[in-house]
Amino acid sequence: MNRPSIGKIRGLEQIASSDGIFTICAMDHRGSLRRMLDERHPEGVNYEEMVKHKLELCSSLAEHASAVLLDPIFGAAQCISRRVLPPGTGLLVSIEATGYGGSREGRLTGLLDGWSVEKIKRMGASAVKILLYFRPDLGELAEKQLNTAAAVAAECTKYDIPFLVEPKSYPVGSETGSPARFAALKEKVVIETARAITALPIDVLKSEFPADLRYNKDKPRLIDLCRQLDASSRVPWVILSAGVDFELFCQEVEIACQGGASGFLGGRAIWQEAMHLDDARERTHYLKTVAVERLKRLNEIAARYAVPWYKKQGLTARELTSIPETWYREY
Repeated sequence: MNRPSIGKIRGLEQIASSDGIFTICAMDHRGSLRRMLDERHPEGVNYEEMVKHKLELCSSLAEHASAVLLDPIFGAAQCISRRVLPPGTGLLVSIEATGYGGSREGRLTGLLDGWSVEKIKRMGASAVKILLYFRPDLGELAEKQLNTAAAVAAECTKYDIPFLVEPKSYPVGSETGSPARFAALKEKVVIETARAITALPIDVLKSEFPADLRYNKDKPRLIDLCRQLDASSRVPWVILSAGVDFELFCQEVEIACQGGASGFLGGRAIWQEAMHLDDARERTHYLKTVAVERLKRLNEIAARYAVPWYKKQGLTARELTSIPETWYREY
């Protein structure tokens, strides 16, 4: 296992807690946020409305997270310019375009036009994130998606900034109308996905939970699945919320961290109900009370059970990499 470079170490330290645990709040939603704000006419939610909600989210929650994940269109620069992103909170910025190309059962991730790893680095962000629709059993399509991630990984290596990949599975064929059938495949899909994605030079895997708790409630079995996921991942990994309700996400975070995860990266499970409140004062109050308490509870779970990111890399807190006297000449 290669030790991370000095720039990537710095970025990973910025998005983790002082104990090396990732407690990250996701706010990079674009299409899904528009649908939350206006389910019938999401295209009618304008730029100003989107920015307003991003600012509310960041100003309410960022100080309670080790880092926040924001998008470049409505959130990242705006939260910096309005001083709602605390200086001590890490910043991840997404690089993908919202939605997907291809077909519903053959989804292709595209990069946001006019945006790049270089710009993310230049704006002072701590890390780059990509959402990658992925089914390891769809050979040619999976290869195309891996090539997209590999191209971004190469740029992240060039600019020495951490790269997080969020593979997202989806049903195909007969699975589409059968949640139970798709849930039965989830274990293998998520674990094999971790193996394929982390063969690339990435730094953190943002993984789905390797089961569906609606159909599998056997905690020892679930912990074992997370340990299999941990064994398949060559890099530290965090569990994502995928829009599940908060109490379910708490269970997933605890089980995942007991199984080797280095924390969580959650969004809608923490704050989604606030987006259905039309009054700005009510919405802000909800975020600063209910959502903050949720984030604190998740932080406590992660602090109790999660594995520090550097331990997964075989490193120690006292020395994350060795530095020779002339390191700067080759850097």
